[in-house]
Amino acid sequence: MSYRIARGEMGVLTFEPYKSEILPSWRFKTPAIARKSSSEIFAKFLAYNDADDFIGMDMSRKFLQMGMTRAKRYANHKGGRKYDQATGEELVQDKDFEGKDEKLEASLIFREVWEKAKCHDGYLAKKERFIKEQKEWDNAQKRILKTEIKNKEDGEVGMKPIKATMTKIKTEIKEEE
Repeated sequence: MSYRIARGEMGVLTFEPYKSEILPSWRFKTPAIARKSSSEIFAKFLAYNDADDFIGMDMSRKFLQMGMTRAKRYANHKGGRKYDQATGEELVQDKDFEGKDEKLEASLIFREVWEKAKCHDGYLAKKERFIKEQKEWDNAQKRILKTEIKNKEDGEVGMKPIKATMTKIKTEIKEEE
């Protein structure tokens, strides 16, 4: 439950084991490489779907999105740098340079596959279920924290009150399902 869908690509390079499984396939240097890469990542996306693994699906979606955005950055900035290292100010987009069209095409290839992934019926259903389960889990954690605080105020020591509360919460979640 520590995984958060988050906005855009947040967490894509930190959440294991998915990062290590998907990252070796992530490339965008040329349109041919981008086509192969996005195809491999989408195959992983479908495998995660078959395994009923929403987090794997979402991480695959994030890598597809990141392929699109990084290739686009290299299409807009010859060296891929968006900000000046010394000042931190945003650099002016380069107008025309060798490889610009290739990077733009690579970005569009990733965009097409990313759009397909984020609209996938299995993904949308699993996302809805995941959000519901995560919300219930978050609420349960809040109730546990309140119980811990109350127990400390009442002078109770030990884990018995917390375990009893956890059992009650798990029963409530099962009843709601």
